Amino acid sequence: CRIAAKEYTFERFTEVEVADFDQEQIAIFAQNWFRLSDPVKAERFIQKLKENEPIQELAKSPLLLTLLCLVFGESADFPTNRSELYKEGLDVLFKKWDGKRNIQRDQLYKNLSLKRKEDLLSQIALTTFEQKDYFFKQKTLEAYISDFIRNLPNVDSDPEILRMDSEAVLKSIEAQHGLFVERAKNIYSFSHLTFHEYFAARAIIANSAYENLVKHLTEKPWREIFLLTASMMRNADNLLRLMKQAIDRSLGDQKLQQFLAWAHKKAQSLKVPYHPALTRAFYFELEPSNHLYGLFDQWMYYLEEFNFILDHDLVHILDKTRDLTLFADYDFALILYHEQAESIDYKLHLKLLDFERQLPPSWSDLDAYEKWWEAGSQNWTEQLRAVMIEYRNIGHDWQFSDVQKQLLQQYYDANKLLVDCLNSDCYVSRDVRQEIEDTLLLPMNEIDRDRTQQT
Repeated sequence: CRIAAKEYTFERFTEVEVADFDQEQIAIFAQNWFRLSDPVKAERFIQKLKENEPIQELAKSPLLLTLLCLVFGESADFPTNRSELYKEGLDVLFKKWDGKRNIQRDQLYKNLSLKRKEDLLSQIALTTFEQKDYFFKQKTLEAYISDFIRNLPNVDSDPEILRMDSEAVLKSIEAQHGLFVERAKNIYSFSHLTFHEYFAARAIIANSAYENLVKHLTEKPWREIFLLTASMMRNADNLLRLMKQAIDRSLGDQKLQQFLAWAHKKAQSLKVPYHPALTRAFYFELEPSNHLYGLFDQWMYYLEEFNFILDHDLVHILDKTRDLTLFADYDFALILYHEQAESIDYKLHLKLLDFERQLPPSWSDLDAYEKWWEAGSQNWTEQLRAVMIEYRNIGHDWQFSDVQKQLLQQYYDANKLLVDCLNSDCYVSRDVRQEIEDTLLLPMNEIDRDRTQQT
């Protein structure tokens, strides 16, 4: 049984606690679960788990694996929307679990309707998440429960009775549904972070607390709550617009706005068959001061475009010149770069040929190479930078401060989250999606101009 369901200790028995399952144990569990009813379904279950990493993570918990088997047993699949999976799973825990085993629950907790149980858990989840309390004392948890049930009809308002009722409700949730777990003496948490996040997202939707949610846009622990909230909303337009506006306002620094203006101008200068936002993202991530990768996960398309290949290779050569060892690894790499330049700009091709001639004649002669590095590499690097700026408008030395780098990182992460929300199973109108995609990574003056044109 679960630890919470024990009412006494058996004599002469050794107590053990079940650890998380590994992949083999998950497979054995599923095979045994479906063995009598539908052996083929066990194989489908295991295959579906392999295709869905987040759900596979849940399956490591024996309790949650049981939940997954119950859900899969009814539909032979997992919902494409993760929030729907959690909703179906919780429905199993709240209702069908007891029905299948003919269990009658404690009267007080039983009298809480399913909606009231979910409301209680949602209120606790959001309150504790906002306070960054992932573990909470029993007395604190009971106080949250007391604050909730005191407003229900037919509940005695006497403080001592309320305290006892709150303790009874906590023990019922813990023992009967496994949604709270006592991690240490009188220290509780939700049985899985997923449930904590799901109920917090549910509370946000119930209270339409989207502006408060957006305040946590740059906080990584809130990432899943944003994704869950967007996927659970009937229409996510309002939330996504609030996110986009907050992201745009977050980069008010003039120098960082100039950086965005440069990326926009660079993207406009190229005639490539990609969405302008993708091209802006490429150059946003490319500059050596940033080291940010994967905003749109579209790099495979760039491999066929010489403009991107050339700029990528040139910027990385410039980046390698910071360190002798890194630069030496490139060996005759410039040969590749100027071959690509020849098809784009013949004058640039000749310039790069000249830079290659200035390198040591033999890369295997380490002494000669080190002397060249000490004597002329800095001048060589600055001249190369000047050529890159003149011919390709790349390689600028932005000299961002630590604060500016942090702002840029937060801006990047927030845009990544926004894109992930757009690409999730959320419902968003075509106009709002288009508006967000068209103005991603644009400087504020361009966004204002775009909005003025639309109105």
